[in-house]
Amino acid sequence: MPHGSILDAPERDAQTGMEGQHHILVVDDDPMVCMAIEICLQRNNFRVTIADGGEAGLRALESGRFDLMVIDIFMPHMRGFESIRVFHERAPATPLIAMSGYAFANLNSPAPDFLRMALELGAARCLRKPFAPEALLAAVKNCLAEHRAATAQLA
Repeated sequence: MPHGSILDAPERDAQTGMEGQHHILVVDDDPMVCMAIEICLQRNNFRVTIADGGEAGLRALESGRFDLMVIDIFMPHMRGFESIRVFHERAPATPLIAMSGYAFANLNSPAPDFLRMALELGAARCLRKPFAPEALLAAVKNCLAEHRAATAQLA
């Protein structure tokens, strides 16, 4: 897969009747993580767009509308929390789930709580990699339900 590419198949979506489903943007530079998330979400009736890095994710955000974003905290070409901050600024009304598998070499030293920091930057939920498919689905469904409830209150 070329660096910074977006994978989506709108023609397939139209053929399979997916146009009424929740559309989720997944941004991660690890193709195995992307594939696992995509399979899990598609099996649970979600439409998924995969972006293999921050730049590709921002391009996807400019060209499409998403009901939810699942964004890796640490990716090449985006320094640390820049990804969470930028995605939240570009689509403040779209719930964002931050994920991180960041590990420290010295487990005895105090480590910053990156997931808590992501919440402070606008993430609705956080997942520590590796996570179980059930944890991903629970986070996705909870975010969508909370967003739907908040939107209904504004109407």
